Amino acid sequence: MPEPSSAPALSRPLLSHGAILGTGADAAVPAHYGELLREQRRLLLGRAVVDLGQLEILEVSGADALSWLTTITSQVLTGHEVGTSLSLAVLTPQGRVEHLAAAALHAPDSVLLITDPGRRAGLRRYLEMMRFAARVEIADRDDLRALGGVRPAAEIPALAERGLPAPVAVWTDPWPQVAAGHVAYGPDPEDLAGWVLTILPAAPLAAMAWTTELLAGMHAAEALRIADHRPRLITEVDERSIPHELDLLRTAVHTDKGCYRGQETVAKVLNLGQPPRRLVMLHLDGSQDVPAHAGGPVHLGGPDGRQVGTVTTAAIHTDLGPIALAVVRRAVPVDAVLSVGVVLEDDREGTPRPEDAPAPQLWLDATQEPIVLERIHAARPRTARL
Repeated sequence: MPEPSSAPALSRPLLSHGAILGTGADAAVPAHYGELLREQRRLLLGRAVVDLGQLEILEVSGADALSWLTTITSQVLTGHEVGTSLSLAVLTPQGRVEHLAAAALHAPDSVLLITDPGRRAGLRRYLEMMRFAARVEIADRDDLRALGGVRPAAEIPALAERGLPAPVAVWTDPWPQVAAGHVAYGPDPEDLAGWVLTILPAAPLAAMAWTTELLAGMHAAEALRIADHRPRLITEVDERSIPHELDLLRTAVHTDKGCYRGQETVAKVLNLGQPPRRLVMLHLDGSQDVPAHAGGPVHLGGPDGRQVGTVTTAAIHTDLGPIALAVVRRAVPVDAVLSVGVVLEDDREGTPRPEDAPAPQLWLDATQEPIVLERIHAARPRTARL
């Protein structure tokens, strides 16, 4: 379970203008400002940003910072120029995903690690445990705040006119590009928007004059993330997740570097096996005007079919309609029609149902847009029998 966030409370200027707060781990930031699809359209056009004040930022600095992180994470951080954007993971000894972070190399011997809410403390504990004699310093950066968008916030003229402070770093998500040493488990997304985090000093950012025309909520950000096929630690990862299931070898897990924790599982599945599950994007039937939610069961065929997975994130996309990410069993055919169950909080007449009554469910037809596919291994020569 995520730990309570230690990040500072959201500044009031970005909470005004009728903002509706989110739920769960994103409860500290606006889910939307009352115009979900218009906000998303402005975000897609590069005219708005999303307040990501719930994200937590850790700085690792010092003479050994980049080489040390290279030895204890899944990524190679050495040999890159200042300003490079990377993704990295920390795996368990069994190769399961424990931490994910965006890594912004913002100075010669310093990197900012941006994590999901409630996950910084655990990542820091791991780093402290592995420090030994390395010449590194680890510091929480609660003085910084992230804005999300499809381009750097400084490139939005209306924000520059309002006195946007100079960014400390800009992290451009490398997804879905497959760099040297990385491997893709499926096709590129068909409706790629891309994602950029602009890291700014929190105090002057809070002093700016904000209007709703410059802001979009987390609903809009999550819709773009689903369409981009980008997994997120607190939604798509569970205690069984290995990187291959989520296509994390594409950007976060390097396959041609020195040893790191969990590497044996990564290599074995990559070269000899198949991940037991796979991430998939679902296009949902919107005719019933009922949204899907995270945790909804995914069944093969109709409601009477067997459960083969679970919805991890769902949203309404301004162009694609209702969409979702789900993790399903590897054996599910990629062309199979699926159904997603929706648990209703109240009955159709609006009367709250008793707490001990079973929740009514609707079922939405779903078609798949593959993200992770079965990997074809080269045939191994057989040893001749004597």
